[in-house]
This record gives sequence, structure tokens and C-alpha cells, in this order.
Amino acid sequence: MKILLIEDEPKVASFIKKGLEEQTYEVEQAYDGTFGIKLALQHEYDLIILDIILPNMSGLDVCREIRRHNKTVSVLMLTALGTTDDKIIGLDAGADDYLTKPFEFKELLARIRALSRRTSEGATGEKIRIADLEMDVAKKTVTRGGKPVNLTAREFSLLHYLLRNQGRVVSRVDITEQVWETSFDTGSNVIDVYINFLRKKIDKAHDTKLIHTLVGMGYVLKEQDNA
Repeated sequence: MKILLIEDEPKVASFIKKGLEEQTYEVEQAYDGTFGIKLALQHEYDLIILDIILPNMSGLDVCREIRRHNKTVSVLMLTALGTTDDKIIGLDAGADDYLTKPFEFKELLARIRALSRRTSEGATGEKIRIADLEMDVAKKTVTRGGKPVNLTAREFSLLHYLLRNQGRVVSRVDITEQVWETSFDTGSNVIDVYINFLRKKIDKAHDTKLIHTLVGMGYVLKEQDNA
């Protein structure tokens, strides 16, 4: 697995790079956002670990620029800003996951493994459909009504989970465990935010809504719009 680490604090960067290389990951490093973007666009990476506070430009802007050119690479954002709103801003910029500093290295490894598993799951030739929505898991493409839908890697994973469970109500706990493979504070609305992201991209321009909320229960993907 090839990882790009964009982190400006030398001690933190060295700690992460050394630990990952001991786990046999291949790691390349950038200490500022400008060089990080340059590497990200010139080379192929399986994962980008990105600090939110960087010289020259913020990690949020770096993430947005990378997403303009690469919709599928996994991005794990590191942030010292631990509020839910701060995390949502990072996710909205295109990050797939976040980790709040300080963190234990084993948690970083767990997040990397989870992102890696979701990537490898997409290596099959599976195609999943509901109504006029189609996902090609191998090509990591989604269309609705024949028109492409651009999703981040995390949005793709969430939609993939909903498609595999279409017609079945899935709770927020189900989603955190199966898609994020972690847990959030009980007051966090990260799941709701991502459902809204998908709704805007999947349902907003269509009369037939596919993503439905069952208050107090969870979410369901189905053709009927009477939920």
C-alpha cells in the first residue's frame, strides 16, 4: 500500500512515517500543502494522510484540490480541531475519515485498514442497481438516469452499503460499524450529514426519491417514496 503523508510537524511526521514503514507500508512525505498537491497529482497513491493545518494553504484547500482531479483516492484527515462541526467541514471538503490529535498509533492503523478493506472490496466486477441508479463497484462509478454521479470515496462506501442492504432499514449504529468501522459520540450528526450529501447527489434532481429516513429507526434505500 502506497501512502502520501502531508504533515508539517517534523516530530509527528517522523513518528507516523516510521510506524507505517515498520508495518511495511510505503510512505512518501510532504511538509506543506503546495508540494503535497504536486505529489498527489503526479503519482498514484492508495491513501493520503493529510493534516488540516499546513503552511501556505490549509489541508481543507489541499483536499478540495486533490478531489478536483481524483475522486477515488482515500483521504484520512488529521485535525487538532475536535468538534463535530470541525470534523464535518473536513468531511465536506472531501475527506473520507478523520482522526483527532493526539491519537494512538493503533487507532491510525485501524483507520487505514478499514479504508484499505473498502478499496479492496471494490475490486470485484459487481454491478448493483435500483431503479435507474447503478453502481459499478470495480470501476467505482455511479450513474442515475444514465448520468454520472461524482462521489467521494466515503460517499461511495456509504451508498454501496445502502445498495447491498436495499429495502432493509439500517440504523446509524449499523452504518458507523459497517462503513466507518468505528463509533462516534452519541451526539454526533456525521451520519446524517453524509446521508444529506448523498441525497443532494442521488435524489435532488429526481422525482422518485431512493433514500428515505424512518424517524427513530434509521435509513432505507428503496424505490417507494412513501416512507
